[in-house]
Amino acid sequence: MNTAHNTFDVVVMGEILVEVSTDMPFAHGVPAQLGISGDALNVAAAAASAGARVGLLSVLTDDDLGQMIAARIAELGISTDLLTFRKGQQGVYLVHIDPNGEREFSYARGGSVGSTLSPEDIDPAVFEAAGAVVAGGIACAISTTSRAAVVKAASLAQRFVFDPNYRPRLTTAENAAAALTELAPQAFLVTPSHPGETRSLLGASSPQDAAAKLRSLGAQFVAVTCGAEGAQLEAAGESTWVPSVPAPAVVDQTGAGDAFVGTLTARLVLGDDFPTAARYGAAASSLVVGGKGGTGFIPTFEQTSAHASGSYVERTVSSHA
Repeated sequence: MNTAHNTFDVVVMGEILVEVSTDMPFAHGVPAQLGISGDALNVAAAAASAGARVGLLSVLTDDDLGQMIAARIAELGISTDLLTFRKGQQGVYLVHIDPNGEREFSYARGGSVGSTLSPEDIDPAVFEAAGAVVAGGIACAISTTSRAAVVKAASLAQRFVFDPNYRPRLTTAENAAAALTELAPQAFLVTPSHPGETRSLLGASSPQDAAAKLRSLGAQFVAVTCGAEGAQLEAAGESTWVPSVPAPAVVDQTGAGDAFVGTLTARLVLGDDFPTAARYGAAASSLVVGGKGGTGFIPTFEQTSAHASGSYVERTVSSHA
C-alpha cells in the first residue's frame, strides 16, 4: 500500500466479491454476467459518486483477477492505494434476479482472500486523518481477524460509521448483536434496517425504539432504514422522518442499502446536515436499483440531487441499465 500522502474524506473497509448474475434460475448452461460487487465496494462507489475522496481497504488476489477488480475500483473513482494483494481465492456470489428486482443468492466465500483482512492492514495515520471510516457487520462476520480490524478502525476514526448488515448465513444473531453493541458506543453513525435487523439485533419493536437503544449505547447519529417507506433519523434533540424517493425503474435491488450508507456518509463529511444528507441517500438508493448488479448503475451526484428534488428524468437510468 502507498498511503504516505493520502487524506480521504471517506475510507471504506471490507470484502470485495466477484458477482455472477443471471436472469434465470441457476442451472447448467444458463447465461450469466460477470461483475464486481460486495457491500464495501458498493458503499465506496456511492460515496465517491456523491463527491467524496474515497479510499477502499480490502484484500484482493495477487493475480489477473485481482488486477481486474482493482481496475474496476479505479474506474468507479475510488483510490486503489489501500488495496492489498495476496495469494488466495476471491470470494464469489451467484445471484438470480427476477423481473421485479428480487434476488436469490448463492455464496462461495469461505476462507476467501478478503477474509484475511486484519488489524495489521490498517495504517493508523490514514484512518485517523479520514473524514469518516465505514465498516459493516459483514466484515465483522467473515473472520476473527477482519472483525478485529473493524474494532481497530473504530478506535482510530474521527467519525466511525457502522452498518450492521446482518446476514444469517454468515453469523448468528447473537454474534451480530454483540458486534453492534461493542461498536455503537464509538459510532458517529449507525444504519440498521427495520424490521429485520432492529428486531433480531436490538429486540426493538419500532424504528424509534431501535434508534433510542442505539443512542443510549452512545451512537451520535442513527438512521433506521425502513425499505420502500423511508428512514427514521435520530440525533441529539433531532428526530426526523425522511420518506423514500420512488424508483424510476427497478431492475435489481442489489446495493440499494449500500448506496444510502455511502451517499449519506459522504454528504455528512462534505458538510450537509443530517436530513439533507439522508434525502440524498434515499434518492441515490432508489436510482441504483435501475441497474443490474451492485455497481451496475451508480448515479452521479447531479442525478441524485435532481432525483431528490423531483426533477430527475427516467431515461437517464434506462441508458445506463
